[in-house]
Amino acid sequence: MNKAYRQSQILKLIRQCPIHTQQDLAEALHSLKLTATQGTLSRDIHDLGLVKTPAGYAQVHGEPAAAAGPEVETLARELLLDVRLAQNLLVLKTPPANANALAAALDRADWPEVTGTIAGDDTVLVVAPDKKTAESLRDRFLKLLR
Repeated sequence: MNKAYRQSQILKLIRQCPIHTQQDLAEALHSLKLTATQGTLSRDIHDLGLVKTPAGYAQVHGEPAAAAGPEVETLARELLLDVRLAQNLLVLKTPPANANALAAALDRADWPEVTGTIAGDDTVLVVAPDKKTAESLRDRFLKLLR
């Protein structure tokens, strides 16, 4: 397990449920089949800029939204040319050289219905967990185009 993967899982965990102690964090990671020492968790907490709040650990610093890039909705309205459904996959067509920007915005947005994305030059492949979710996601994109 690499550091980046472990830290991404920590961020997901603290967003999904309250994690109040390092022991709670270690147990939550263990449920994901990840192990980390107390020292490693302390470094991860520091690296990620996590602080204890009454609701549990929270991230208090990060990239400002403007520095991270435009939101999915903005880019979809400007760049999206077509949305195609294929089982649990969506194929998003953009003008040449624009697919990566749309995929990166989707990844940053962390939409729960998006399992992952792959970007080419003018095409983004969006993976949803199932066909029904992909259909809902397609409808969400189509609404942005109206």
